[in-house]
Amino acid sequence: QVQLVESGGGLAQAGDSLRLSCAASERTFSTYAVSWFRQAPEKEREFVAGITWNGGNTDYADSVKGRFTISRDNAQNTVFLQMYSLKPEDTAVYYCGAAHSIRSVVYRLKTNYNYWGQGTQVTVSS
Repeated sequence: QVQLVESGGGLAQAGDSLRLSCAASERTFSTYAVSWFRQAPEKEREFVAGITWNGGNTDYADSVKGRFTISRDNAQNTVFLQMYSLKPEDTAVYYCGAAHSIRSVVYRLKTNYNYWGQGTQVTVSS
């Protein structure tokens, strides 16, 4: 059972930066694909960014491409989401999802992930 804990959310102003972390309890986390999703009130959970097990491939939603960067440190069992140039529309609860996979493909569907964290709130004011 993989336990994921997100952190780093908070209040920001438009144009600010935040870095989210997703820490895993599993010592074999290096064999898991991880993605960040977000869910705004009354909206579906949507894909934001994903990274393969070894960091070899990444993928981003069009809405965050060029502003967000996903990375991972397998020695620390942690995946990061660096967010720059935040916009009010980035306001949401951010979740990390993990799935055991050593494929070189980033999964964009939330149904591909069977482990989730509790989420961290990001609020961006204009």
